[in-house]
Amino acid sequence: MTSALRDRNGSAWLLTPDGSRAEPRLTAQMRRFDDTHEVDIAIVGCGAGGSVLLQRLARAGWDAVAFDAGPFWDPAKDWVSDEAGSHHLYWTDQRQIGGTDPVPLGSNNSGRGVGGSMVHYAGYVPRFHPSDFHTLSGDGVGADWPIDYADLAPYYADIEAELPVAGEDWPWGDPHSYPHRPHPVSGNGETFLRGALAAGIQAKVGPVAIANGRFGHRPHCIYRGFCLQGCKVNAKASPLITHIPDALAHGAEVRADSMVTSIEIDGRTGRATGVHYLEDGRPRFQRARIVAVAGYSIETPRLLLNSTSARFPDGLCNDFDLVGRYLMVQGAPQTAGRFESEIRMWKAPPPEVSTEEFYETDPSKPYTRGFSIQTVSPLPITWAEHVMAQGHWGADLRRYMSDYVHWACFGALCEFLPLPDNRVTLADEKDGYGLPVAHFSYTQCDNDRALAKAAQATMEQLLEAAGASETMTVQRYAHLVGGARMGADETQGVVDADCRTFAVPNLLITDGSVLPTQGSANPALTIMAVAARAAERLIHRPEP
Repeated sequence: MTSALRDRNGSAWLLTPDGSRAEPRLTAQMRRFDDTHEVDIAIVGCGAGGSVLLQRLARAGWDAVAFDAGPFWDPAKDWVSDEAGSHHLYWTDQRQIGGTDPVPLGSNNSGRGVGGSMVHYAGYVPRFHPSDFHTLSGDGVGADWPIDYADLAPYYADIEAELPVAGEDWPWGDPHSYPHRPHPVSGNGETFLRGALAAGIQAKVGPVAIANGRFGHRPHCIYRGFCLQGCKVNAKASPLITHIPDALAHGAEVRADSMVTSIEIDGRTGRATGVHYLEDGRPRFQRARIVAVAGYSIETPRLLLNSTSARFPDGLCNDFDLVGRYLMVQGAPQTAGRFESEIRMWKAPPPEVSTEEFYETDPSKPYTRGFSIQTVSPLPITWAEHVMAQGHWGADLRRYMSDYVHWACFGALCEFLPLPDNRVTLADEKDGYGLPVAHFSYTQCDNDRALAKAAQATMEQLLEAAGASETMTVQRYAHLVGGARMGADETQGVVDADCRTFAVPNLLITDGSVLPTQGSANPALTIMAVAARAAERLIHRPEP
């Protein structure tokens, strides 16, 4: 197993023996393409989708270069075990938000730098369920994907082995197992399991993208609880250490601190010819035979909308006004409970125990689709925000903060529905690059609100069943998907089943913006699986 995996992705063996960083020779000796050299593919973004695409194509012998607006991180030097000191990991450039239920952007749903938002994600990687791929025909809401769960299943398994993933055998959706046994649970996880047992709700440990033990040169998790601040010890999987080193070892280039500003289209052929970008404030242009965009659900629509031409006056691939539409967030209320004993909820990966008992549509409920529930473990600053949201200030706030070790916290992921008016457009305001910033308008529907209410009630039930004497809930959002979704044809989506845009034959989109629905699962694994499938299809049919 190890030999076969290393033959497919050697990233775990491309770290220094102490596991502290990727081998310095990989960047020092990285292949560097000239702008005038027509590379096989230019990829915009080095997050979940872009990094997997880069690694797969580099292994196939392609001349591949990936751009990222942020830096090439060195975890040992650039990251700190501190909430306030980790804000440089987030995309905090100007953006506008609006709608009836505006969504804050930044730390919880965007990333800047090589590895993207996965450098500060929670490390939780469940699969989507088979039902997620046909919610319109199955439940009368959302949309049907142009692919099925079976089309992604082998790529799910491949990525789970490459990260790798640790967890108990999974009974929900398509039942499956994981390559590593589950991690020991913390006080927070024990509280979840105790409450679930008392309430008659099935719960399982995992799946986390953290090897249970040493993996290649990757070290064991030390359960310090700073997954959301970047894993300084490199135990948590992210593209920065799971796919980028292998891509570099196979001849790819990563061009960090390079902001792509537009995609060039040949007016005669209608094909993409490369990308315009800024490096150190200097405009440059990289020629490419194929272009792929993997900037995620805000920056991908913004880049397309900013890439205007005579052929695309309203934005690239926007003939049917679909670019930027159907952008989704998951409702993510968090409910905490106070216990007499010390919980110390931060002493583990933030999500480590969960249930998907409420994931599917239940005809007896007044809402469609569902939610999942996971352990979460807000660190002190986030916990203070949680407490202040309840109206506690001054001496009352100090009392809750000093009581921090006695609290457990659970979080839900609610499947909010894709709606056409939840969208990204361009604002009049310009950013530091001189580009119009993104305006993200978002409004919940009645089904969304009913789901969040039901999820909160279930979390309160779990905590009270475990013995909590007090509970409190904060309403929030998590994750972004959609904005350039897959469809059966150009009137239903921006890209086809292989992530190729309908309007431009040699332009792909390989990030979470292509997802037509979002389920109640964290999206990282599905984004990586979609990109891996797109890469394989591209390798076998390279000439669009």
